[in-house]
Amino acid sequence: MTFLIEYDRSKGTTLRFESFEDKDRKVAEALRLQIELELSREKIDHEVVLLEAPNKEALRRTHRRYFENVEQFMQSSISSPILSDRSK
Repeated sequence: MTFLIEYDRSKGTTLRFESFEDKDRKVAEALRLQIELELSREKIDHEVVLLEAPNKEALRRTHRRYFENVEQFMQSSISSPILSDRSK
């Protein structure tokens, strides 16, 4: 699957999330370009990405910041065993 995400970095929020079947990759690419052009015209600084993953759950594991607010992301990062081991 292909996922289109529009993300506001300054607020740490996902504004748009759409999924596309593999056969619709060109549609997703055209939509991404359209969104980026509109944002550029309006001078809005958002991140617009296309990501591929087998499903939304896999995407959540690899790209958590698009699904969690800043507080949730930081809290889960602090409690991560990898980060916890660094302090030793």
